[in-house]
Amino acid sequence: MLLLLSLSTLLGFSHVSAYLSENRPIVACEEWGFHPPEPDKYYAHPEKLVVEPWRGPHNVYALFTIPGGHSSDAFFTVSIPGDRTYCGNFQSKEFVSSGLERPRYNLVVKGFLNTRIALKLILKGKFSQLREADNWSLGYVQRYIWK
Repeated sequence: MLLLLSLSTLLGFSHVSAYLSENRPIVACEEWGFHPPEPDKYYAHPEKLVVEPWRGPHNVYALFTIPGGHSSDAFFTVSIPGDRTYCGNFQSKEFVSSGLERPRYNLVVKGFLNTRIALKLILKGKFSQLREADNWSLGYVQRYIWK
């Protein structure tokens, strides 16, 4: 019985591992999605971070707050030490139900990381690093107003 259980666990793990490695992430870190690194480019880390991929899709996300009058990059990044940098995308920036009090003139941005990527990192033993807000960042620059 123990042998059968071990064998089924091994087969299940190899199936999940093959699925995670063969399927490409939904969001690629494309250069066009980032503002150039100017002297006046800033970075925000999430005020709220949810990493619960076992609950299904859309349960790995971060809530970033950026000042009004600024424009964010098209993607946010997740940089885990000893691994590559992953990118995620956003829900509509205007209507975010966040559970955070939004300071006046600031924008709350909800960014989602692909569940597949989160599971892959957890299987690599990087769950605690994935839950650290300092590993998630969103670049933003001041919007220029032409007069």
